[in-house]
Amino acid sequence: QLQLVESGGGLVQPGGSLKLSCALSGATLDDVAIGWFRHLPVADHDGVSCIGTTDDNTYYADSVKGRFTISRDKAKNTLYLQMNSLKPEDTAVYYCAARHTTIIYTTKDEYEFWGQGTQVTVSS
Repeated sequence: QLQLVESGGGLVQPGGSLKLSCALSGATLDDVAIGWFRHLPVADHDGVSCIGTTDDNTYYADSVKGRFTISRDKAKNTLYLQMNSLKPEDTAVYYCAARHTTIIYTTKDEYEFWGQGTQVTVSS
């Protein structure tokens, strides 16, 4: 069974940085669409950042463009989200999610497998 385990969340001051990790098991990063999602007070179906099976096929929400970077390490079968210039409004539980596919998906309704989430709190 495909499983995802997030880590790296924590408390950071505005303007700070965090790097989230999502360890994937039961599949390889070559076989899945995978991305990062968060639940905000205003419901949003779109992902924070998603990536397909090729590194050039990426998606970023407008609110995080220029601040967040999604990447993966195939050798470690791990997805990352480098978050810079964090803002209080970024505070959320961040989830990674995946599905078997050869193309990118950018909305949470399209993902089947979800991790448990990691809390990111941006506060002074």
